[in-house]
Order: sequence, then structure tokens, then C-alpha cells
Amino acid sequence: MDYIREVFSALISVIMSISIPDIIDMAILSYLIYHGIKLIRETRATQLIKGIVIICVAYMLSSFFDLKVITFLLKNVFQWGIIAIIILFQPELRRILDKMGRTKVADFTSIFNSNDNDDMELDWNNAVQIIVDAVGELSASGTGALIVCERQTRLGEQIDTGTILNCTPSVEVIGNIFFPNTPLHDGAVIIRDGKILAAGCFLPKPQKEELINKQLGSRHRAAIGMSENSDAIVVVVSEETGTISVAEDGELTRGFNRESLRRLLKQRLIQSDSNADGSAKNKFKERMKQKWKKEK
Repeated sequence: MDYIREVFSALISVIMSISIPDIIDMAILSYLIYHGIKLIRETRATQLIKGIVIICVAYMLSSFFDLKVITFLLKNVFQWGIIAIIILFQPELRRILDKMGRTKVADFTSIFNSNDNDDMELDWNNAVQIIVDAVGELSASGTGALIVCERQTRLGEQIDTGTILNCTPSVEVIGNIFFPNTPLHDGAVIIRDGKILAAGCFLPKPQKEELINKQLGSRHRAAIGMSENSDAIVVVVSEETGTISVAEDGELTRGFNRESLRRLLKQRLIQSDSNADGSAKNKFKERMKQKWKKEK
């Protein structure tokens, strides 16, 4: 009973000593842990974390039962644990840092480049319509295709593996690229700012390949891998069934038709960018108005 009272009083004293900075600290830490779990779920990191938890439990039990040899060995394991975690979790850490770098922050220079943004939006409008028409024809003819629409994350590594085209997209160009037995039909087409930048590009393998449906072919796996490593929107046409799929953020959604694909591409490639630019311009104009009023 006395032990329960001591625990209860210690708990009360801890709660009473919590200040506002402590609450903010805990909230930020909880937020980071939550998003960290979301990033590593369904990847091999989940199994690694389970192994680390088992090692921690084994260390506590060995200390409790005074198992000196096991405690000594586990203590040395923990000393090199940080380096081991960096090595083992390298793909996951890269993915986390990449997503942090893609956090939407208003680009100050875009405020003064409205004409460039308008031209880019027009290019993407044309590109979306051409992608939809080309994918529809490829799907009807049962021709496999893999089209990567680059967004904020630059895909220089993948572009270097292909052939630079730097041309205006058209249904005929995309159809010729993916026509069977042509030199570029096996790789991916990468579209940047509404232009076909490169074709025949090789894409990275998915990090959770063992969890992917075995019925999916190499194109679908490459699409998932590319969407895991970037914020790109990847459109896939199945060579066997003609099914249109889209990979985004490591997830593959199948069964698109022309209209649903057009809506998705416009929402992801045009509306999101224009909304971000518009909000940045409005905020800048509002700040300038307030500054002008103060000076006046």
C-alpha cells in the first residue's frame, strides 16, 4: 500500500511540474513518432524495429536477473546501435529526408514569375490531355506503357539512365516510344514541366517488393518504386490486360478510365501547383498592403 502511495505521489508531482514548453516538446515528439511510424509501416523497417524491441527487452531482463555476460554483450551492441541503424535503415532514412524536403513552402521567386507559371500550367494542361489520349489508345491496343510525371522532386538520376528527347508531347510520339520492339519501349518516359524530357529510363525497385502482389509485372513494380522515392505521379498501362493504373506515394491504384485519369492528373499536376502559387501571391500582396499602410 505504501508503495502505491509513493508511485501515486510521484506521478502527481511529475504532472504538476509539467510546463508549457514540456507540453510543446511532447506534442512535437508525438507528431514525429506518428509520422515516422507512417513512413516505415509495411516496409522491412517494421521487422527491424521488432528486432530492436526484442533486444531491449532481453537487455532489461538480463539486467534484472543479473546475467552479467549477456548484459555485457547487449551493452556493447547498444554502443554500436546508432551506426547499425543508419546502415540498416538507409532507404527509409533517405525516404524520410526526401519527404521532409518536399514540404510545401511558398517559393518567394514564384511571386515574380507569374508568366512562367502561367506558361507551365498551359504546358501541363496540354500534356495531361495528350497523356490521357495516348494512354487510352495504348490500353485499347494492349500496349504496355510507363509514364512518369515529375513534380517537385527532380529525377536526374533516372533521366541519366535514358535517352534525352526534350520534345513536345503528342499521342504519336508516345505511341512510337512504347511500340513493341522499339529501342525505348521497355523503359519509362519522364515528363517535366509538360515536356517529354527523356525516354527509356530505368526506375528504382520498390522498397517493399515482397509485399507487392505477385501478379503485377515489372512496370507496375517500377512505378511503385519510383513513387516511393519521389512525389512523381506514375501512369502504367498493363501489357497483358490493358488496365490503366496510377502509382503515388508508394501506393498503386488500378482500374482508371480516361475521365478518372484526366481528373486525377489535373488535380495532382495543375490544381495543386496553381493553388500553392495563388496562396503565396495573395499572402505576399497582403503583407505589402499592410506595410504600405504602416508607412503611410
